[in-house]
Amino acid sequence: MSAFDALVRPALVRIAAPGCGYDPHGDRYWGTGFFIAPGWVLTCAHVVAEGGSAVWRSEPAVGITWEDGKTTRETTGTVVLALPRPERPDDPPDRWAFPDLALVRVPGARKASCVRLSERPPVPPTAVGLHGWSRETGELGIRHVHGTLIGSDGKALITDWVMPVEGCSGGPVVDHRQGAVIGLNKGRGRDGGAVVPVTALRRLHDLPGGEAMGEALRAHDRYHLASYQSLDDRPDWTRVQGKLTGTQGGVSPGLRTQLYGHFAELPAATAPGEILDLIDQVKAWIRDDDLPDALEDDPRTWSEGAGLLRGLRAPGRDGVRDLDLDAVLLYAAHVVRHVGGRYGERADTAALTGWIVNQSGDADRHLRREIDRLVTPGRPAPLSVREPRARADVLLEIGLPLYDRRYPWRVKLLLDGHTVSPLHFDDRGVERARLRETLREPLADALRRGDSGPHLAAVEAVLPRELFDEPLDTWRLEPPQGPDGAWATTLGQRRIVVIRDALRHGREPAPEWRERWEAGEHGPLRAAPLRGEVPGAGPDAHTARVRRETWAETYDRLREAEAGTVPVYCGHVGSGDGLMAMNAALAAGHPLALWRTGAHDHTDCAEFHERADGLLATALTAWDVRGPVRSLRTRAADPAAGPEARARYAWAESIAVLLDPPDRPPHGGRLEAPPLLGEGEL
Repeated sequence: MSAFDALVRPALVRIAAPGCGYDPHGDRYWGTGFFIAPGWVLTCAHVVAEGGSAVWRSEPAVGITWEDGKTTRETTGTVVLALPRPERPDDPPDRWAFPDLALVRVPGARKASCVRLSERPPVPPTAVGLHGWSRETGELGIRHVHGTLIGSDGKALITDWVMPVEGCSGGPVVDHRQGAVIGLNKGRGRDGGAVVPVTALRRLHDLPGGEAMGEALRAHDRYHLASYQSLDDRPDWTRVQGKLTGTQGGVSPGLRTQLYGHFAELPAATAPGEILDLIDQVKAWIRDDDLPDALEDDPRTWSEGAGLLRGLRAPGRDGVRDLDLDAVLLYAAHVVRHVGGRYGERADTAALTGWIVNQSGDADRHLRREIDRLVTPGRPAPLSVREPRARADVLLEIGLPLYDRRYPWRVKLLLDGHTVSPLHFDDRGVERARLRETLREPLADALRRGDSGPHLAAVEAVLPRELFDEPLDTWRLEPPQGPDGAWATTLGQRRIVVIRDALRHGREPAPEWRERWEAGEHGPLRAAPLRGEVPGAGPDAHTARVRRETWAETYDRLREAEAGTVPVYCGHVGSGDGLMAMNAALAAGHPLALWRTGAHDHTDCAEFHERADGLLATALTAWDVRGPVRSLRTRAADPAAGPEARARYAWAESIAVLLDPPDRPPHGGRLEAPPLLGEGEL
């Protein structure tokens, strides 16, 4: 056995029906799991599914057996998180979809031995060990095989010509180069094995009750710090990792174990964007540039954030000092400042601050000065700290329908107003009726990466004009939660949601578009009817018979409208006369417009125009329109409001905003990277 094989063995558990852990023949044996922290076992969802519907009712229905030295211990565990979770617990699927993960809470296992999880993906090809329990020889026993991880199929990792034996599903896969567990055995293929990467655990954070995953990972880091600091002479993961050569850089396994143990005592990050925002700032300071990385990642813990800084390169600084160590120390200092500023006295950062100061003694004076400004209370923010804001906004691009009326779509991050990073796409497209269902998870994922703490990413929907009436602001991205099954807020209530025109972004912006946008940025703003015959637009609107404007008349009127004019319409603009008028407004260069997407005919159009004009006058500039519209969407949908309040805000029901700058991507001049591996069509 290798040193890592010996470390894995005591962390392995047999998963079976409760009370069957001592059965040497394994007649009711289900599969393998392993301790990632005292009291927490990781395995595959299809393994625990052998327990039937009781497992999915969160009952203690999972038998857990492990070896504690020469003593065999047995208890029952409860599945806390699983993905996928079968829709019909009594009739689970024959084939379990990716990621096939389950987190099991195990009481009475506070002294269990635990594996070391990698906080970053492996770099194939690399030597791996596949571990688990098996009854292949007739009686249950520990089995392991060594092989090579050769790559990925976009979701699962693939091993070459080596596969786990039957019963090892749910067991750990160890990367011998990293000296850490990088995945779980999922199944056997024709030429090798399929491995679920531990990075797939990030998806468990997003489930209802997903904070349990963060709790387990913090317990994991505390366990390894305690093992490293123990005077016990038994081998531990950190010291065995330290014997590896050529892979650690300037941050030794011991330093990482100490740092991650300190991170475990801090409040958890709320979303990937909160971590990525700090990583962006560290990389900008180390590399002395503001260019965002082309490829996105999805860290969920402070420790994962530190792991993403390995192998950092900076032109002009390479060879002067180990940049890994500089980056990790600066990142830890940013975490101290961020957590302290957000949580105040509730976040005890003293131990982490002391560790950073002690480890920074050999750093150059510029880095020490930057760290001092970050960790010293009351000091002004250094230049590496940018103003609090969302890390990125989200671009939802929906293209013109294909021949079969399927709309291709792409979800991207807009990192700095100019740089685009693609995340998800489907160029084959989906029917309009399925857009909401299809885009729910891709949008939720992008928003998690764009949010930074309380600063939320906006959604910019670049749409064909026939979809301008799609009620994006009413979409809900999160499933019902809580004992009453209440839905979360809608997209437009919680976030800024604006619409942009896909058609005119395909060519160089016209001069009138630029001119009107510049006027809108400076203000003031005033409303004008999108269509001249809108009821309420004239003194005798309720009685007069108004002739409808032609396209040319609408275009001429809106072209001649004074700077800061905003077309307003009390109805749909995705079809019929509303679409004709919107085409004219866009041709005249208007970058801002307001309308209503509601399905019913409105009888309060005069009030709508009057209040829209007041909204625009108060907003002053084009950018300032977004926040008040978000507030109106929230108040108009308030079920607890009285009749007077409902009447006051009824005019704003189903209000939509076109806010379309001419020099903002997707038009020209963008930096765009290929999508992340495995994050294409869903």
